[in-house]
Amino acid sequence: MNTEMNTEKKITETPELSIVVAVIEGGRAAMETCLEALAPDAKKFKLECLAPFDARLDGVDELKEKFPWVNFIDARDYVNAEEFGQTSREHHDILRAIGLREATAPIVALVEDHGTPTAGWCAELLEAHRTTDATAIGGAVENGVNRLLNWAVYYCDFGRYQNPVPAGAVEFLSDSNVSYKREALWSVKHLWFDAFHETSVNWELRRRGAVLNLNPKMVVYQTRRTLRFGYALRERYVWGRSFAGTRATEVSTSKRVIYAAFSFLLPFLLTARIVLQGFRKGRHLRELLLSLPLILLLETFWAIGEFVGYLTGRAAATDNLRVQVSHNT
Repeated sequence: MNTEMNTEKKITETPELSIVVAVIEGGRAAMETCLEALAPDAKKFKLECLAPFDARLDGVDELKEKFPWVNFIDARDYVNAEEFGQTSREHHDILRAIGLREATAPIVALVEDHGTPTAGWCAELLEAHRTTDATAIGGAVENGVNRLLNWAVYYCDFGRYQNPVPAGAVEFLSDSNVSYKREALWSVKHLWFDAFHETSVNWELRRRGAVLNLNPKMVVYQTRRTLRFGYALRERYVWGRSFAGTRATEVSTSKRVIYAAFSFLLPFLLTARIVLQGFRKGRHLRELLLSLPLILLLETFWAIGEFVGYLTGRAAATDNLRVQVSHNT
């Protein structure tokens, strides 16, 4: 059953770029920082900025007043953050899907509330799509909070996206800094219409012959100022399970069993990969080495999550819950 959702269109002419800002950290401060970074480009370009939100976003009325060019989509009646929060990352993925369904521009980008795009991010993104045939173009991610916990989480999540990243075709892109040609994205809407999982979408696009590019000039800083140790551990477990549960739908049962059996090796393999990547890039090596014990612990929780995901074949304990809303066609 389709249900109308409270959406407000903020522009009257056809936009050239739609930006979906996902609520990850929650609270007003993170969203405000992200939108302040985008505000100068909102004056330069025909932007459609969509911010689907659940109960974790505070001060919505004040944000609407400060950023009238943003379409805040009230999804509180459709996404129960408390129900999802302790056991999955599904609320993130559903909010992304809600924003993508409402996006109308030929190019659609995804960022997160605790992601801070650098000056020129929109210009680089649009120019990259104009000058290449790539279906999806992602960028670099840098750490914006100088604490060991933040460095550890950053390297676990985004070590491969630390500059210098290779310009050109790649196999992986992060949904924290990525853009798609809308037509191609809608060609695989059956994969993301309810919840956006970057791995499934990107793998299917590549199977269809699409090119995924990285652009080192498209930079977003991860500014997770409220990150706490216990939350970070739980998050690694949840995201590891989400990755494995999604991957389980792509592989045979025998491969699932193999992946689950060898998941105990993942903390050491993933940590070794992070160290090798970090030394190849040659930046922030002191922070990398000091945060190694935390990285190993975080990757241990990721491995436990992967094991459960492969064992159950499900991304989350609440996988059966989905939201249905009206959408643009």
